[in-house]
Amino acid sequence: MKLQEKEISYTISNSYSTLNELTKSTKNVWFVCHGMGYLSRYFLRYFKGLNPDENYIIAPQAASKYYLKSEFKHVGSSWLTKESTEMETENVMRNFDAVFKAENIPVDLNLIVFGYSQGVSVAARYVAKRQLPCAQLVLHSGGIPKELQAEDFAYLTAKVSLICGTDDEYLTDERLQSETKKAQLLFKDHLNVILFDGKHEVNVDIVNGLV
Repeated sequence: MKLQEKEISYTISNSYSTLNELTKSTKNVWFVCHGMGYLSRYFLRYFKGLNPDENYIIAPQAASKYYLKSEFKHVGSSWLTKESTEMETENVMRNFDAVFKAENIPVDLNLIVFGYSQGVSVAARYVAKRQLPCAQLVLHSGGIPKELQAEDFAYLTAKVSLICGTDDEYLTDERLQSETKKAQLLFKDHLNVILFDGKHEVNVDIVNGLV
């Protein structure tokens, strides 16, 4: 008996969600990556406090969906797991490529790449792998992928914000120190560390204050 695991390639379809309209009044385009357990359309509620005339928000959708509880009622999603991470990461990168192609964002607008929780890992990887010229990179309450190095962001001139709550249940003091140190090595003078009194949650006030 011989067990083999093989790989195939095929085309899939996926959704993504947007908030507000892309018009001549738009100043900022946000590309926001949700955390584990979210659907993109619900994640957009955290950005409703932004000026709708000046901010256009794009939320890609993680392809791996699952029922959140045993009632089989509410659905969430996940970007990556420890299983086949490299291959799945490439799938996510292609997903993002397709969203950017579909949206055709004008180059003269401020692009803000935002990752929350698990979304930090895919947001950071996409900026690094595609050398994305963004105005801001926001890493909110999530871990920076271990494989990323300073040279991956050497091109980047964007403002980088590392945001987390002091009572985050997933963040020990040791983890906070290590993540901050890694961010300082990666982004150097571009980094701004923002701590707030709160748990593992999106801080809307800080989000609104980024622009």
